[in-house]
Amino acid sequence: MLSVPTLWTVFVVNFLALGLIWAYVMRSYPKFEAARFWTGSAFAAAAGAALASLRVVVDSLLPLLAGGTVLIFAACLAAMGIKRFYDREVTWRGTALITGLTFAGLSFFIFAYDSVPMRTLIYSVAQSLPLVLTLKLLLSRQDGRQNPGARLAGTVAILIVAIYALRVAGNLLHIGGDFSYIQFSPLQAALFLILMFLSMAWNFGFLLMAMDRLRNEVADLALLDDLTGVGNRRHLLQRLTEECARSERGGEPFALLVIDLDGFKRVNDTHGHAAGDACLQHFTLMAQTRLRPGDMLARTGGDEFCIVLPASTLREGAMIARRVLDVCREDAEACVGADIPIGVSIGVAQWSREIGPFPDRLIVAADHALYDAKNNGKNRYAVYDPAPPLAPGYDAAFKQALRKHA
Repeated sequence: MLSVPTLWTVFVVNFLALGLIWAYVMRSYPKFEAARFWTGSAFAAAAGAALASLRVVVDSLLPLLAGGTVLIFAACLAAMGIKRFYDREVTWRGTALITGLTFAGLSFFIFAYDSVPMRTLIYSVAQSLPLVLTLKLLLSRQDGRQNPGARLAGTVAILIVAIYALRVAGNLLHIGGDFSYIQFSPLQAALFLILMFLSMAWNFGFLLMAMDRLRNEVADLALLDDLTGVGNRRHLLQRLTEECARSERGGEPFALLVIDLDGFKRVNDTHGHAAGDACLQHFTLMAQTRLRPGDMLARTGGDEFCIVLPASTLREGAMIARRVLDVCREDAEACVGADIPIGVSIGVAQWSREIGPFPDRLIVAADHALYDAKNNGKNRYAVYDPAPPLAPGYDAAFKQALRKHA
């Protein structure tokens, strides 16, 4: 059977290693706030185990009191990290309350009335409480999916709580002997090793949660335009493909707006690229104020933008186009001095059965309408009408694009 010092040493070394890993994560991703709490939790657990192990060489229960209290504090820090991971507000009040009551309870049953079963009960309840309070977060679905690391951490938390319950029952019913930090029975040593393994697995669950979150953030960045913060062309095509497939299944149309900033090259040539970038950012902010929840604005390159309008008809698309035009016109009228007015031309098209699952067909149709708007004086919108050709060769190009996927 493993000796007590060996078990505590393994515990300390394992949690020091975890603390170093979390410290690296915290340093590499300073905005990932949960890592700060998980770093503190790992180092606190190592410190608590080191303090408790001093009971082997010191003829006093003070090391157990100090070590047990610090281990409870470590569990509370881990729970706070879970809450921050899910963007929940955290306060130190609950941590201070649990840690303080644990210290008071352990002190009473060490100095006022010596009772191993009661100390085990208090410590087990205090260790289990932070785990139980975060189970709902760990096992719930966020944005329609469950984080695999959270599922692992939640499952492990349930197992840890179950083992603490068995320990309490064993001590109160005197099954397996009194749990002592000086001498373990084979059963107690096995429980200690299982708890240590599960504690490590709990933290590995946190690591998987962090990896999943960071991977999703990187994926999101790959779909965003660096300058304006809205979707890029890749994101637009991904969304259009989804909407085309949804419309083809259910028959419900949706609309697309293709937008071009009028005279943008002249802005760059006259005022410089910094002014041009400022115009793009300003237009983005203005357009977003006229969109509905669920609408998607994307910058497809240069001064070109698209707006996807789910579950919308051509008439509703024209209404949104008019709103975007109005806000740009109002802003242009308010320009004074060195302010640069922004004018836009917009083409509006609606998904139809002929377009099917091919988003580039819808883009060609909206581009066709955009050409009409620019050909008729700019700073206006036009809707796609497939009947009359708008310019020699342009309607033929549209039909050729349709045939390509026919």
